[in-house]
This record gives sequence, C-alpha cells and structure tokens, in this order.
Amino acid sequence: MRIFIPARNAPLGASAAAVSDSELMLDAGSANPANSRAGLHSAHHGAVRHRIDIGRRRFVYMLPVGVFAGMVGAFAVSLGRDPSQIPSALIGKPVPEFDLPPVQGRALGLSRGDLRGEVSLVNVFASWCVACREEHPLFMKLRQSGGVPIHGLNYKDRPNDAAEWLDSLGDPYTRTGADMDGRVAIDWGVYGVPETFVVDQHGIIAHKHIGPVTKQALEETVLPLIARLRG
Repeated sequence: MRIFIPARNAPLGASAAAVSDSELMLDAGSANPANSRAGLHSAHHGAVRHRIDIGRRRFVYMLPVGVFAGMVGAFAVSLGRDPSQIPSALIGKPVPEFDLPPVQGRALGLSRGDLRGEVSLVNVFASWCVACREEHPLFMKLRQSGGVPIHGLNYKDRPNDAAEWLDSLGDPYTRTGADMDGRVAIDWGVYGVPETFVVDQHGIIAHKHIGPVTKQALEETVLPLIARLRG
C-alpha cells in the first residue's frame, strides 16, 4: 500500500494526477511501528559492535606501549637499586657441599668442613677481575689485623695467573680453593666476581655482598655482623 502526499510546493486544490510528478511516496510498511523498532534495535547493535571494535583496536595499539613503559619502569628501578643488596636464596642455609684443591703454590685447599667452628669470610675472586683489585687492599689490612679468617674461592682462573696475582698483590687468605670450572661458585649462587660471604661458626651463610667490598660496607655491615655472630 502506498500513500500519495502532495509535494509541499504543489498548488492548492491540484488533483492527484496534476501533481503526480511532485508526489512523495512513502512505503506504508516503513511506517509500521514494529518495523521501526526492529530497525532501531539493529542500528543500536551495530553501533555497539562498532564501539567494541574501536576498543579492541585501541587495546591492540596500546598493549606494546604499556609493555614498553613497564620495561622502562623496571629498568629505572634497577638503576636506583644497590647491586650489593640483591638478596640471596642461600642466606640462612648451610654452605653447599664442596671440596676444592688449593690455588697453585698454596698448601691449604677449601671445603665445606673448613667453614665450621668459627665465623669467617669467603671471598670469590679472580686474577682477571678488575674490581677484585679495588677490595684487595682492604682484605690485606683485615688479614694483618687478625679480625676474621678470610678464605678465597678462585673463580675460573688459570693456575699460573691466580698464583702470580696473589704473589704480586699479597695473599690475604687463610685457605684458597681453585674453582677452575666454576661449578662450586654456581652452587654458592654467585652472580659475578667479586662476591663475599659471611659464614657463621655453624657453616651457615649469614650475609652476601655483591661487588667489591668497600670500607663503608666493611665497617657498617660486615664487621658489626661478625661481632653479633660471635656473640
């Protein structure tokens, strides 16, 4: 069914035939309320799907940005963290089982059993380690003072190089262990060289210092801890 409506500009009283070219035709079906509601419902769902698609695209675009921002934030935090304060899973646990021969030219090797009976330090060092040279004078002074036994764990070093290094710079160690393949250091949870451990009289690891030991670290952390462990 069609309804003929005279055009707005058609002359008044004009017949339907006279104004046929000016008529506006409306499909009566389009005026049906049910059809109108159906059309609005479909349009609404189409708009919702469009908004969801836009949201998904924004999420996909923003995800790499968010990941990158998180990485930058984590890197910034790591820059502000003191690397010597990185926690160790071995704190409060017995030293791992090991038994190493001495560094070339030394008589006493190093094993787990040697770290019981008294509080001691275990210093991981190597002749190729530049930072080891920074802390070495402190260990020489500590050895001369007799404050605490210091044992050396020589990490992935050539026998001649390790011996020459100790001969030229001085040997602060009571015992040394030549860990030429680095396996013992892995068991100790060593991140790099140098590292220094405080071991109590029961063979329990009480503290770990990553990097060269400084005078401040020695006086404010290491020596006070040794005094407390001795009771």
